[in-house]
Amino acid sequence: MKLDWWETAVFYQIYVRSFMDSDGDGVGDINGITSRVQYLKDLGVDAMILSPVFKSPMYDFGFDVTDYYNIHHEYGTTEDLENLVKKAEELHMKVILDFVPNHTSNDSDWFVKSSQKDEYYSDWYVWEDGHLDVNGLRRPPNNWLSFFGKSAWTYVPSRDQFYLHQFGDSEPDLNYRNPVLVEEIKTLMKYWLEKGVAGLRLSSVNYLVEADKDLYGGHYPDELTTGKRGVESENYNYLEHIYTKDQDENYDMVSQFREAFDSITIRDNVTRVLMTEACTSVKKAVKYYGEGVHSGAQIPLNFALTKDLGKESDARDIKYAVDRWLTYKPLKKPANWVTGTQDKSRVASRFRPELVDAFNMLLLLLPGIAITYMGEELGMVNGFVPWSETRDPLACGTDDPVNFIEVTRDPIRTPFQWTNGKNAGFSDADKTWLPVAEGYEHNNVANEKAAARSHYQVYRSLTGLRARPAFRLGRYESLALNNDIFAFKRWYNDDAYVVVMNVGKVYQVVNLTAFDLIFGQLEVEVSSVLSSRTYGDTVQANYLDLAADEALVVRMQV
Repeated sequence: MKLDWWETAVFYQIYVRSFMDSDGDGVGDINGITSRVQYLKDLGVDAMILSPVFKSPMYDFGFDVTDYYNIHHEYGTTEDLENLVKKAEELHMKVILDFVPNHTSNDSDWFVKSSQKDEYYSDWYVWEDGHLDVNGLRRPPNNWLSFFGKSAWTYVPSRDQFYLHQFGDSEPDLNYRNPVLVEEIKTLMKYWLEKGVAGLRLSSVNYLVEADKDLYGGHYPDELTTGKRGVESENYNYLEHIYTKDQDENYDMVSQFREAFDSITIRDNVTRVLMTEACTSVKKAVKYYGEGVHSGAQIPLNFALTKDLGKESDARDIKYAVDRWLTYKPLKKPANWVTGTQDKSRVASRFRPELVDAFNMLLLLLPGIAITYMGEELGMVNGFVPWSETRDPLACGTDDPVNFIEVTRDPIRTPFQWTNGKNAGFSDADKTWLPVAEGYEHNNVANEKAAARSHYQVYRSLTGLRARPAFRLGRYESLALNNDIFAFKRWYNDDAYVVVMNVGKVYQVVNLTAFDLIFGQLEVEVSSVLSSRTYGDTVQANYLDLAADEALVVRMQV
């Protein structure tokens, strides 16, 4: 069976600001990535996904774009990006860009002109009249809330109107009910795809379109309260967001974007990949694959392993999270797996360091596409970023030097750990944009590459293993053998493997003959770092003892 390049790919998500600094300013950049492409190749990566690199005032670190046609100066130039694409191509790798279609920066020329009622740009954003309350004070159009907290509306005197911002107040929402704006976004996408970028990751696509106010007498309706106890009225979770996210028109919008992608693909027969990020229910997420004659995204990102699992999760929870996505997704479409993002606590901190290898086995050996957030292959932990050094606008917006820690994303974005030297080898600067995480002295690339056993070595073994037909093309079956032991079988013809992990904290004995046609002696292909087993060891299928946190990939001997 001939599979397209992306269908079994390992994608590696890079938070550009924190990966590698080439010019000593304490901020990661594109040339820094170019200098480390060989590392990704050696790791077994097929494509890298860069966090937003477009021109930005950096209030929200690139998710607030002023100019989609140019690269932010701290990260380099368009030529630098083209050089990265070229270097990647030489090593048979591809580059994907994170693209933010929902909003721009309020410093954008588009927004400045729109706020001045420029005839062409006037309707490019969501503008609405406010109203005066009984005391004569100006109030927003309705009760909609920003994801960052407080009202989702901000007043602009030059228009005597409010603009909608579902995220920061410096990030005005674009108006996708304006066909001129939609065509401009498609043109932008084609511009970068024509420069050699192999695809785009579209952030927050389920926020693109709001309810049609013409269906509600010309006014955007209030959203209902959730009734959750202890949630303050300015907190995003205070409301049910039935008019501001997950509107059906979002799926049509993604379908239109896919047509733009395919118009580039058809020229050279190299697929340009559309990835969608939508924090929503599994039923709504899988609709982004497309329905009927309408193609959607090739990769609607699956956050089951990040959103549905936590410190208290056991083997049954893992089975449920994995199988639920496989059940809901369209039968003929490939699954994808994500264990971390720039917004989600790292595996070693979200669960515990001893389970890093088990989660990389899930990521890389479950059927479909693997997406790794940088550093997860090393078992990096969340850094500690004190209030005085906090940069994340979500945290800063709390104005709370104690409880900011509950929402801050900075600990996941600390500099990548290359060596045990200055700034973990990330930068020559005296001060990096965020502090380096503790423990980098032993938890770094140089150390883990040199070690006989390390998370890095396990990860490389797994990327090598997934090239085999059983993992590229094979069938899948899973079992929670008990509350602590999750196992799954992958097989193709006579070549069969079992991936088994003890996610509990006590020793267990299990019987893998619970899987059909698994019996006799099994040979260890990969073992977690703390396992007493190593490559080539044999174990008994009907009596396998597993230490706490031990994870193995074993193969049927034929």
